[in-house]
Amino acid sequence: MKTKLSRAEELDYDIKDLTLSNQGRLKIEWAGHQMSVLKWLTERFVREKPFSGLRIGACLHVTAETANLMIALKAGGANLALCASNPLSTQDDVAASLVADEHIRVYARKGEDTKTYHDHVDYVLNFKPQIILDDGADLHGTLHSKRKELLPHILGGTEETTTGLVRLRSLESGGVLQYPVIAVNDAKTKHFFDNRYGTGQSTMDGVLRATNLLIAGKWVVVAGYGWCGRGIAMRAKGMGAKVIVTEVDPLKAIEAVMDGYEVMPMKEAAKIGDLFVTVTGNTMVITKEHFKLMKDGAIVANSGHFNVEIDTEGLAAMAVRRRVIRDYVEEYALDNGKKVFLLAEGRLVNLAAAEGHPASVMDMSFANQALAVEFLIKMEKKLNHKVYPVPEAVDKEIAQIKLKNMGVYIDALTQEQEKYLSSWELGT
Repeated sequence: MKTKLSRAEELDYDIKDLTLSNQGRLKIEWAGHQMSVLKWLTERFVREKPFSGLRIGACLHVTAETANLMIALKAGGANLALCASNPLSTQDDVAASLVADEHIRVYARKGEDTKTYHDHVDYVLNFKPQIILDDGADLHGTLHSKRKELLPHILGGTEETTTGLVRLRSLESGGVLQYPVIAVNDAKTKHFFDNRYGTGQSTMDGVLRATNLLIAGKWVVVAGYGWCGRGIAMRAKGMGAKVIVTEVDPLKAIEAVMDGYEVMPMKEAAKIGDLFVTVTGNTMVITKEHFKLMKDGAIVANSGHFNVEIDTEGLAAMAVRRRVIRDYVEEYALDNGKKVFLLAEGRLVNLAAAEGHPASVMDMSFANQALAVEFLIKMEKKLNHKVYPVPEAVDKEIAQIKLKNMGVYIDALTQEQEKYLSSWELGT
């Protein structure tokens, strides 16, 4: 009888070390205890097999939470290939368990270089997936640029993050999007919770693990006041920080003011901040002109999807000396005599230096992913080549299941109330 490792060797995969699978399995099980909605869906998928024979290609953070999504999809009959959506976010033991225990094709190594990262994207596409699950739109983007020959195989896809949706909506507006995509990021049970509570807590967790910094009393500058920025500002304030928000959107800026935060341009915030966290989804948010203004000892981190928010090349050009002073902390001694500390190479600090979002938060995000795949299959012939929202009924179903599993119950509308809300005559 073959061992689980010899069975895994029949698969195509590229991971760090298959022998890490046992500790990865325990990590996956621990996360699974907090993922009640996904567990409920997995049990249904086992019975109904909605994905039988379907090839799904995924580019997601290879974490214990993602592993539970992969297990749920496999339980529904899917064949899977998975690569990492960030070079520093992979948990190597989890990748090993997915290969050794679940016999899923995984292409991910923590710390992989840029070439390897893009090779792994290609390996997933070589699997000729029919459904794409993406976090940042690298699979979607590669399909529409370098691998167009595979587009006829694609039934549809999903997108997990704001950054990816910007890219996909650009494809749609240009008339070149070649299949329907479900905007999982925009589901209320995703961005209200994942972006606000997940990013808020996990970002501060990553900063603390990397630096052991006392947050109380510090000036924390949060660049961007979307749902992720709201979460980080809220958590930093809760830890005793004095919070500054920088924004380009006047509506978000005034919201930050009304929430009690200081709001100013980055040029002014750069002179004050002790810790900077970018979370805009845009490029060149902190640049050389800002580094010059910073205090000696300023700490800079990014929690936006890509590492383009901080001008790391500009920072390197200003440095007369660089050294890694702690895990995930690099010291840049500048030509003006000051030092700036960059966390996690400017990549996602919450996944590079910590473990990403808590499992109970990702439970709802990945339930959206799973149900979005099911929706794409059911509606395959009816959807156009557009970016679609998660159906409201799906969003509410996930919230209801989560509440029930938390032991929380709510009221239901009476017939009289429903009639009142749907009638214009009764509104006076």
